[in-house]
Order: sequence, then C-alpha cells, then structure tokens
Amino acid sequence: MAAALYALNSPFSKLLLNEVSPTMMAAFLYLGAGTGMLILGLVKRLSGKEKAEKPLTKKELPFIVGMVLLDIAAPIFLMLGLKNTTAANASLLNNFEIVATSLIALVVFKELISKKLWLAIILVTLSSIILSFEDISSLSFSFGSMFVLLACICWGFENNCTRMLSSKNPLEIVVIKGFGSGIGSLILAFAVGERLPQALYILSALVLGFVAYGLSIYFYIYAQRDLGAAKTSTYYAVAPFIGAGFSMLIFWQLPSVTYFVALAIMALGTYLSVSQD
Repeated sequence: MAAALYALNSPFSKLLLNEVSPTMMAAFLYLGAGTGMLILGLVKRLSGKEKAEKPLTKKELPFIVGMVLLDIAAPIFLMLGLKNTTAANASLLNNFEIVATSLIALVVFKELISKKLWLAIILVTLSSIILSFEDISSLSFSFGSMFVLLACICWGFENNCTRMLSSKNPLEIVVIKGFGSGIGSLILAFAVGERLPQALYILSALVLGFVAYGLSIYFYIYAQRDLGAAKTSTYYAVAPFIGAGFSMLIFWQLPSVTYFVALAIMALGTYLSVSQD
C-alpha cells in the first residue's frame, strides 16, 4: 500500500503542475499529508483506538529540524523536475534515492556496504545517467532529471534523519513533516512571487498529498516494524516502477528504446539493493 500510494505522486503531480506552480505544489502536498494525518489521529483518539506510542523529545530535535528542512527542499526539486521531464522518467529516477541513502549512511553513520549493494549502486547510477540525457546520441542533458536527482539526494539525507526517529510515534512524525515542510514551502512560494491557484486545484493537491505522502509514509513506518527493514524495502522499491506504469497509462506516452534499457538496468540494480543477505 505504501509503495502503490506513493507511486501516484509523479503522474498526478505532473497533471496538477499545469495549473499549480512548483513550490506552491510542494507546499500543498505536505500540508495535505499533515492535515489528513492530524484528522486521522483525532478520529483514532475519539474512537478509543489510538495505540500507545513513544512521543518525540528534545533529544530528537536536531533530526526533526533536519527532516523538515530537507522535506522542504526535496519536493520543490521534484516538482521543478516534473515540470521539465516526463512523469515516467521522474518516477524511475526516484530509485536514485537508494544510492543517496546508502552512500550517506556509509559516510555519516559508517555503515558497511556489501559487494552486492555496491554493484546495485553502480547499476542504479548508470540507469540514472542514461535517463538524465534527453538524447544520448547528442548528449543533450535534461535539467528536469537533474532536479529529480537533487530531490533524491535530499531525501537520502532525510531518510537518515528519519531513521533516528523510527521508534517514535509514526503519526506524530508525519504530522510534523507535513505542517513543518508544508508551511516552510508555502512561505518560500509567496517569497518568490508565486500565486495561489484556484480552490479546486488546492483541494486536489491536498488530497494527493494526504494519500501519496501522508498515508504512504504512515504505512511504510508500520510495515517496517512488522516486516523488518529488508522486506519493507523490497516491497517499497517497486513504487517507481508502478509510478512509471501509471505515467504511461495517464499520458499515453510510449518512451524510447533508451528508456527501456535504463528500466532493465534499474530493475536489476533495485533487485540487488533489496536482496541483501
């Protein structure tokens, strides 16, 4: 569910970006996540179904601040990327987050990387390079792809911040992510002169944010507890491929042969990354 819901993000955001500016779009996606999860939390509390969870404390404040700031930057980069590349490309490039997260964990947290994961990193990076060129024959670089890769790097750092909070209340984490990053992006949007879109598009972005960000992150954290990190990653790694499929169906755009070559390399790299011993 977490993977399938997040897969809706790229194609439907691409549609809404025809009417909503990128920074404003990023703001409403996260505000939708925060608002939706806050309402869900209130419903659970009123119905008496709320489970006891460990609350966040001042000790986690540096990681909370880092998480929020990175979640402001990442979706803005992703929306800018979607503006300038296809939704199918952006969906597949999202798997570069595996590379970013692994390398940051190696450098910052001194985590060991197996030979299999190094091979996966090389393959995913190679696929990302192929996807980043609009025309391989003329080496025409896609700036849209560059912004998507920047988003993945931000989310790689953010994943390493959020992992320090994983034992805490998932709903509380998503609400803080949503409102902190959403309000920050909204202030930034107004600062750069972006205007509010029509109410219908605001509502659509809020609903998409609740589903693709709020519920997806919430399900992911709970899945990690019951299945363990490896199995959860295995399931969640299919999200970019589902997103690419949705994009082809929605936009009726058949990618080039180069795209399918990159897809095969990305699929092998993803498989290796989630099949660790």
